[in-house]
Amino acid sequence: MALLEQPVDSEVVRQRALEALEILDTPRDERVDRITRLAHEFFDVPMVSVSLLDRDRQWRLSEYGFDGEREAPRADSFCDATVGKGSMLVVEDATVDADFATNPFVTGDPHLRFYAGQPLEAPGGETVGTLCLIDTKPRQLSTKQRELLRELASWVQAEIAREYELDQAAVVQRALLPRRTPALPGYTLAAAAVPAGQVMGDLYDWEVHGTRLRLTLADVMGKGIGAGMIAAGVRASLRTAPDRPLLEAVRDVDRMLARDLDDLHMFVTALHADLDAESGRVRFVDAGHSLAFILRGDDTWESLRSTGLPLGMGIDEERAVGEAVLEPGDILMCCSDGLLDVLDPADPFGHVRRTLREAGPAGAVAEAVRIARAAKAPDDVTVVVVGRDG
Repeated sequence: MALLEQPVDSEVVRQRALEALEILDTPRDERVDRITRLAHEFFDVPMVSVSLLDRDRQWRLSEYGFDGEREAPRADSFCDATVGKGSMLVVEDATVDADFATNPFVTGDPHLRFYAGQPLEAPGGETVGTLCLIDTKPRQLSTKQRELLRELASWVQAEIAREYELDQAAVVQRALLPRRTPALPGYTLAAAAVPAGQVMGDLYDWEVHGTRLRLTLADVMGKGIGAGMIAAGVRASLRTAPDRPLLEAVRDVDRMLARDLDDLHMFVTALHADLDAESGRVRFVDAGHSLAFILRGDDTWESLRSTGLPLGMGIDEERAVGEAVLEPGDILMCCSDGLLDVLDPADPFGHVRRTLREAGPAGAVAEAVRIARAAKAPDDVTVVVVGRDG
């Protein structure tokens, strides 16, 4: 006989959903605060709260009129009653309400008389808190005002869900970045990517096939989840059949973007390259990127460029494969344009050259990450460095 599954307690499910949001005890969020302020103005109530119900407390993600207090006991709270009910709760005068007349929040501070609360749901539908209006005077809520409270609560939910979805998208995107640096005898490799927000429009990828390193760096013209989705699609397409010739791989992505994203007007600049470890020969296709360089042993720079517009422009572009040779002591560096925002504007090439020479590939990449974070770079910063050992 099969054992019957025991039902999971609804409070356990609700608590898990709340904790999955990872917003308890976080700093104030201006996007939610503005909704709280609007609720105060629209309803002309002295207190408004976006309350999340933790195990034994109600924690205020946002509040107006509570003098900055962000926590109160959950026991006997009106918000707990609202969550338990699962729908809007309106108490016009608590002192004459049979369920709340002896409530400690009524008989004591803040001597609550009026309460209107609308439940807030997590993305999975679990009720995790409320948007509530509070007054120390009795009042009524019209049908139109009730609908407005529901709409404002939906707005709060959307902001909470947006943050959660961005976090989840960021986790997935980080998982898509290379997990380890390839081992290529005779070469030193380093790379990193720093998002300007939570989700990047940059991507880099590299993989060793025998004695050949296939390297990609691309930059989607845009930010946020949309750009991140396109970046993931570009990565997946270029990773398919790694033995495809460079031009064929790039043309496949170009056709995909031009066909599927024509109405979005989102383009991708990219460098897609092969490095033969034995000879040092670099073969590459540059699609409007123009941010790949070789620092030669004599400290001169050579730019790697091949004629080509960004991917997805919908133009039947005749692309070409460029070639260069990485000699012992040379360093190949490719970056996204976000790096330009944090380099020394008076001498960007000198800044990079000094860092590469003094710190080597790994140290230079670490420095790029440091200055990008310190400067709070307005755009994603991605850097890939390949040095041929001298």
